[in-house]
Amino acid sequence: MPSTLPEILESVESSAIRLVRFLYCDTSSIIRGKVTAAHRLKSRIESGIGLVKGMMSMNLLDLMQTDTGYGATGEVRLVPDLSTFVILPYSAQSAAMICDLEELDRSPWQLCPRSVLKAQIEQARQLGVEIQAAFEPEFMLGSEGEGGFVPIDRSLCFSTDGMNRAGHFINSFVDALDRQGISVEQYYPELGHGQHELSIRHSPALQAADQHIWYRETLRGVAFNEGLQASLAPKPFADQAGNGCHLHLSAWDANSHENLLYGENGLSEFAHHFIAGLLTNLPALVALTCASVNSYRRLQPRSWSSAFVCWGYENREAAVRVPTTYWGDEKNTTNLELKCVDASGNPYLALAGAIACGLDGVRRKLLPPAPIAFDPGTLSASELQNAGIRRLPDTLGEALAELVKNDLLRQVLGEELLKTYEIVKRSEWITFSEKETEFELKHHRYKF
Repeated sequence: MPSTLPEILESVESSAIRLVRFLYCDTSSIIRGKVTAAHRLKSRIESGIGLVKGMMSMNLLDLMQTDTGYGATGEVRLVPDLSTFVILPYSAQSAAMICDLEELDRSPWQLCPRSVLKAQIEQARQLGVEIQAAFEPEFMLGSEGEGGFVPIDRSLCFSTDGMNRAGHFINSFVDALDRQGISVEQYYPELGHGQHELSIRHSPALQAADQHIWYRETLRGVAFNEGLQASLAPKPFADQAGNGCHLHLSAWDANSHENLLYGENGLSEFAHHFIAGLLTNLPALVALTCASVNSYRRLQPRSWSSAFVCWGYENREAAVRVPTTYWGDEKNTTNLELKCVDASGNPYLALAGAIACGLDGVRRKLLPPAPIAFDPGTLSASELQNAGIRRLPDTLGEALAELVKNDLLRQVLGEELLKTYEIVKRSEWITFSEKETEFELKHHRYKF
């Protein structure tokens, strides 16, 4: 892919690109941006494109929360990362780049989510650690009919009937990802009507978050071109399975390129510390990884969404799952899966938070409780208490309360971003709590 200014300008000209999108992801995980005409691209790259600061205080309903201190005054610049340049396969004569948000003095804006992730990547590097990650989304696919949403299939989980019915779309989707340099790992129909899962290959942390943005954009762009709608919302339909977006993490020695999670008997001491850090901070972390009101309709016991603070080997009801490794490649394929994640979370903030929590356990040499090999949702309240297993927050409001009192994540976000994030997300929690269920489902269904 073109990654230098001369290469990008040459690609734009040779591909007859007319418009180039400058994109960012806001506090509500809505992908927004501005567009420059191709003939102005060079100057726009050098100067950035202006953005009013108040845009970062917009909630999911496009209501600006001016009590954040951000409104109609003040400006930052959308400054593209040239390494993210792609020609959009689903939009004629269009290209795009992902941007950092910079102050007019060219310093990172304290509300820039991408800069928050960069800071945590640097924290890891100072410990000699490189984080690799991959987001693993599920989505609903169908079309709008007179009676509402019509799923593309009503097939069974993993069924070939579902593969056949969605086959044309999936091939188009895979082709569009491939043309943007994104490598597909697996695909299969999931449990819900019209529900599918297509995973992409892991990559260094910043690239992993960027690729999740391209995944979301490409999914909806290809679907639109085929007369379909795709939704990554956590719970787009009350009577169907929810959409997770599990986060896979691995940690590598920056010098020797050895997998720090791998140990002779399975998991290393580093891995146990990392798991403990995730679990210790998890009730607050879910405010970033399960970041919408709709998330908590999905994050329920006995729904394979991992609603309890616990971990286990191949336990899909544990918040942290240790997947089995590939035969003959155990050392390189040891990784951790954080399951209480969905696509309504800003991927930069979610991944930054997960890295910080894991490394918190490493720094403090925390030890996790014993792994569990059962579904915690089958236990009574007293049994859970005796086992030391805590229920995760069951509303966004509760998760935000945990977030604001968590010293680690306060430091990760910084006071200004934390304040803005909490105000924006609490406004969503209050608004949707006052509306009927369908109002909530509809607004999340069409925005993610």
